[in-house]
Amino acid sequence: MAAVTRGAARTVGPAQSDGPAVRLPITSRSRAGLRPVRPGLVLVGALALVYVLLCVAVVSGSPLVDLDTAVLRWSPSTRWPWPHGFLSEWVLLGQRAVCLVLAAAWLGVGALRTRDLRPLLTLGLVTLLLNASLGLVKTVTGRLGPTQLGPAAVHQGASTVFASGTIFPSGHAANAVVTWGLLAWLAPRFRRAWGVAAGLLAGSIGLTTIYLGTHWVSDVLAGWAAGGLVLMSVPVLAPLVHRLARGAEAVVTWVRGGVGLARPARMRP
Repeated sequence: MAAVTRGAARTVGPAQSDGPAVRLPITSRSRAGLRPVRPGLVLVGALALVYVLLCVAVVSGSPLVDLDTAVLRWSPSTRWPWPHGFLSEWVLLGQRAVCLVLAAAWLGVGALRTRDLRPLLTLGLVTLLLNASLGLVKTVTGRLGPTQLGPAAVHQGASTVFASGTIFPSGHAANAVVTWGLLAWLAPRFRRAWGVAAGLLAGSIGLTTIYLGTHWVSDVLAGWAAGGLVLMSVPVLAPLVHRLARGAEAVVTWVRGGVGLARPARMRP
């Protein structure tokens, strides 16, 4: 057992040891019983701060907007045209409908096998949350994209906000983070490996939109941040998901009971 000294320090180590015991100071925080800040809260705060700063930078016409124009003028697709056809198809893995159908099919099969609706309900809730939050920022900023601006997009200061655009933040980047990140989060095994794969996939989707010239760099950065914030809300949504799952089970039980009562009784021979 560890021996604990009285006073401002405690001794950690075995009762009998050849080496000196390690003395850890008892701080006022530990005496008061205060819990340390959770890393998850720090990450959420950092993502929220980055997201807000990106929104302010785009709306105010900061040097970040000049970077957007410089990258578009540099034209990666013109310098490396050979993967254009493949990447035009690859970027579909960040499209909302494609992401939702593939993820719902995967989780739906799992729900039938395990009789657990919670993963499928979680997908539905995070999708609604992403669409609502992303749609609000898109509507407020009203930014026009490179394809909407046409040849004028490469000119300095061509980025236009508070117009009829819906390009900021990038929906492809946000959808990829939320959908593939959620599947990795819900994976029963090898979660870390699936997380790395989901991160690479979401990163490649965002970079592909820049390569194709359909998004500004800042659109993609904001999309990654927005998707990350929604993904980090999964633990907060867990109680609601649990209640919805119980409600769904109650409805299924009631329907089965009603169907059972509606069936005519079999006649005994």
